[in-house]
Amino acid sequence: MQNSVPLHPIVVAVTSRIRARSAVSRASYLTQVERSIQRPKGVDRLGCANVAHAFAAMPNNDKVRATGLGQVKIVTTRSANIGIVTAYNDMLSAHAPFQHYPDLIKAEARRLGATAQVAGAVPAMCDGVTQGTPGMELSLFSRDTIAMSTAISLSHDVFDCALMLGVCDKIVPGLLIGALHFGHLPTVFVPAGPMVSGLPNVEKAKVREMAAQGMVGRVELLEAESAAYHGLGTCTFYGTANSNQMLLEAMGLHVPGTAFINPGADTREELTREAVRTVLGQPTGGTAASCPPIGKLVDERCIVNAMVALVATGGSTNHLIHWVAVARAAGIHIDWNDFSDLSDVVPLLTRVYPNGHADVNQFQAAGGPGLVIHELLNSGYLHADVLTVRAGALHEYSAIPSMRADGVLQWNQACISKDTSVVRPASDPFSESGGLKLLQGNLGRSVIKVSAVPQERHIIEAPCRVFDSQEALQKAFAADQLNADMVCVVRWQGPKANGMPELHKLTPPLAVLQGKGFKVALVTDGRMSGASGKVPAAIHVSPEAAIGGPLAKVRNGDRIRLDATRGTLQVLVDADQWDARMPETMPTELRDANEIGMGRELFANLRRNALSAEEGACSWL
Repeated sequence: MQNSVPLHPIVVAVTSRIRARSAVSRASYLTQVERSIQRPKGVDRLGCANVAHAFAAMPNNDKVRATGLGQVKIVTTRSANIGIVTAYNDMLSAHAPFQHYPDLIKAEARRLGATAQVAGAVPAMCDGVTQGTPGMELSLFSRDTIAMSTAISLSHDVFDCALMLGVCDKIVPGLLIGALHFGHLPTVFVPAGPMVSGLPNVEKAKVREMAAQGMVGRVELLEAESAAYHGLGTCTFYGTANSNQMLLEAMGLHVPGTAFINPGADTREELTREAVRTVLGQPTGGTAASCPPIGKLVDERCIVNAMVALVATGGSTNHLIHWVAVARAAGIHIDWNDFSDLSDVVPLLTRVYPNGHADVNQFQAAGGPGLVIHELLNSGYLHADVLTVRAGALHEYSAIPSMRADGVLQWNQACISKDTSVVRPASDPFSESGGLKLLQGNLGRSVIKVSAVPQERHIIEAPCRVFDSQEALQKAFAADQLNADMVCVVRWQGPKANGMPELHKLTPPLAVLQGKGFKVALVTDGRMSGASGKVPAAIHVSPEAAIGGPLAKVRNGDRIRLDATRGTLQVLVDADQWDARMPETMPTELRDANEIGMGRELFANLRRNALSAEEGACSWL
């Protein structure tokens, strides 16, 4: 189905240059996918001992379906076998609901004459637990570990299709990277939904700022945090986890409208059953056709759709790293110029915390991803004629699911916002441009999430204060040493230095300084959480300081100008003086501290081999 609305010329241009840039690697990737598709099924291809091992634990009826070998030794028609890759653990609120999904999936598969096996599990860590701790330095590379774990899970190679059970920050990108390395398999992603609303995110943030100033104690802070994070499901702010879900909807990798249905909702279980029907090519109310292989589905148009959805919703900056890696897994090369050029023309359609006061439940109630996709399609910002797991066009994803009285799923078109303070039409957006901006200058290349920053703070110029860690900044704040206009530089935080942790713990103290009337900004080669907000932050600065990048040359007192309007990041030092200045090296004691304890020794090879943030911080290329 072709889009009746002409595509915006910048969307066309960005897509065309990505296609040209990726021509050789994409062709090579698709050749490998097609080669894998053309092989005989695993049961026919593998040796008898291999097959026996693969299905030894299956119930007899399932075993007959999977192998085609009946008790009377008559080979019958073999059914499809679904590989389930799960990120279940009962510590992550978002992943705890997955505990019983495999049984539900197997039951639905049997009803449809197919079989399903848990192919494997992947690790799933919570950044909310590890923020500001040594464990956070494992976070970014847990993505590649998850991708490798997905590959191990699917390496038994007896599966005809796959379901990916995961939601949060690194888990979805890791599952997607792993799945794309098995691009011959039809694959559907299965979320669990957000927790119901608790303490509003804005109120939680206020308590955090009060705690940073010593105005409330640990008891009050813990009460507020526990009231915000209180049950099953993802956190309710629009951070990396929930941005994942928006992007998967725009890529057509979910059952339509699945992203933000709460774990306990009536439709949640039926949507999971629908994922089974979809991957087997038997969707309810959808096109009765085979679910396409994920390697063919995720093409350059699909990747551009994800990028557009990200900037149109003011999504997580982490995806300027993760989706670069995802694209590379499919033989596609994107960079920050692509994101920035799209963000210049794609309107900002949502205000969801930290870009506004609403949470994702209010976003869903206002129209959610379905309404955003509807608006972007009808204004020429999304490729409509793409493959999806439903074997139809993207228009199916502009609808919202519900249950009929007889228990059958139905989808109703999302056309009008039910709350224009949360979601607006493309004809009347919150901003004419999207939520992200590329910054370039003599400090390197970086990105800033402008959608959360008030217009009057888009330009900050002030002397800088250089810190070698976020702990050093926090100590200076506690000692009242930061009460001035200031650009805080936090370096040695890139992929090679220490695994590029999020520096979300810096948000409260910097917000307090900003609230006192000081002009404050952060410049770092590290990451900020998907929940980073109102403080201007030039993040992911590349090349990173640990490999001699420009931040290693910055000295206390240098004047820095961050200009999100013009897209520049400059240290205002005489050019000859700057060129003559030698970069400092990462302090030995800091490097040693980053490499020892909490399992960080095991990640040394990933740090050593990591590419830059703009190259996806990939450790496997």
